[in-house]
Amino acid sequence: MKICLISFDSTYFDHNIAIELKKRNIETNHIDVSKFKYKYKSVFDRVGNTLTKLFFKRNKKHEAQEDYILKQIKKLGYQDAILFIRPDKISRKTHLEIKKQTDKYLTYIYDSCRRFPIGHLLDGLFDEIFSFDLVDVQKYNFTFISNYIYMKKKDIIRTNDNIFIVISIDERFEFLNKLADYLSNHGIPFKFIAVGKKLPKNSNTDIIYSRRTLLPEDLLEDFENSKIFLDLIRKDHNGLSFRIFEALAMQRKIITTNTSIKEYDFYNPNNILVLDENAEINVNPDFLTSLYEPLSDTIYYKYTIENWVDTVFKLK
Repeated sequence: MKICLISFDSTYFDHNIAIELKKRNIETNHIDVSKFKYKYKSVFDRVGNTLTKLFFKRNKKHEAQEDYILKQIKKLGYQDAILFIRPDKISRKTHLEIKKQTDKYLTYIYDSCRRFPIGHLLDGLFDEIFSFDLVDVQKYNFTFISNYIYMKKKDIIRTNDNIFIVISIDERFEFLNKLADYLSNHGIPFKFIAVGKKLPKNSNTDIIYSRRTLLPEDLLEDFENSKIFLDLIRKDHNGLSFRIFEALAMQRKIITTNTSIKEYDFYNPNNILVLDENAEINVNPDFLTSLYEPLSDTIYYKYTIENWVDTVFKLK
């Protein structure tokens, strides 16, 4: 069996799918398009592309990127299945060419269609569309599947009472800063790392700023040393981020603004505190001091990458 994964793995999560497939002795290849770098031939080439984008809605960089994908997949030969993650990032024309190289063309969307529309790709292009967003699943009749636990399960250990998050500086920062002020005023320890080009003014002085994107392996020590993981939902998202599944693997508590988490079978108010961004913040001290209550093996396995791969590629 031959399977190809095509994705833009800048956050370094997708490669875990290829690793899991290879464990099954399946011939697996991962085309990580984030590794493709376009080089302008000259300053005139750069200016020319700017004008082409402006007047003709064409982008030489995107076209070169799509050519790269097609060359790579054709080099690999015909595939039993191809899974494309973030299908909105390339044209329908290129998708149709990729589809010619496989018996089963699949896609997984771990972003909301309200943020990244794919209406132009819904007319029978994919054999199956998987999505983590409950609203999109209901609206478009996608197949629901969440993100997955990619880490090995850790034992429950006593750690610092630290609340931890690493987050990009975006529309969520205002609430992050508000929460940081609350925690500071109540003497509750936290480690918030904000990543972006510039830290907003009047930020809580205990928020750590970084210009460099941090990958999962950069955060292992913080995962180990934190009792509670913080998860702030993006606007128009109705799915669970990888931070939730990292917390399940580490057997850590979660504070989140994602109200949809209450609909999952692993939800336990002892382990998960849901905050309303529009209400006054209140963190019950009992939540901070009580111990994590483990999930059953059956529920835990449901969210592992092993089960994810079996489900998407129908290996069982």
